[in-house]
Amino acid sequence: MPRIVAVALLLFLTRPLLAAPDSQWVLQQSTLTYHVSHPLHQSEGTSHAARGKGTCSAGQCDFLIAVPVKSFDSGDSNRDLHMVQVVRGAQFPMVTVRTRLPEDAAASATIHADLEVEFAGQTSQYKQVPFQLVTRGNETRITGTIPATLADFKIDPPSLLAIPVKNEIPVRMELTWRKE
Repeated sequence: MPRIVAVALLLFLTRPLLAAPDSQWVLQQSTLTYHVSHPLHQSEGTSHAARGKGTCSAGQCDFLIAVPVKSFDSGDSNRDLHMVQVVRGAQFPMVTVRTRLPEDAAASATIHADLEVEFAGQTSQYKQVPFQLVTRGNETRITGTIPATLADFKIDPPSLLAIPVKNEIPVRMELTWRKE
């Protein structure tokens, strides 16, 4: 009987290890920059406040990145406040990006990711978005641009002098991930 108890105890204690993911990724550094174009001027807002993690198991990795809407800085506090209002940042304070990739994708120089982006209370899908990868040791730097538009998230284009901004709001992502 003690042998059965010992085996049961051993299985109970090692179960979390058996169920643990193959690997984990943590977002170390981030720069996300959106670009808005108007016939009279161009502007960009940048955030370094993104957080993210990736969990790999059975050859697939699920990644999640989240960034506070109010963390984007364009250098003009009035413009930033207006941006938060236009995108309903008080009601929907986070932008999230999710993707699923094969675990061996980090070995490539370029990946094409399907992304699910939640912003301003809406979710949009982007297929086969190209990203460049550079891996050094246990860190991988990923750069690419999400081809977002205001219409994707049902955002009315803000206007300046009764002229609306362009629909395109590409978001450049520069991310450094560390494999744990």
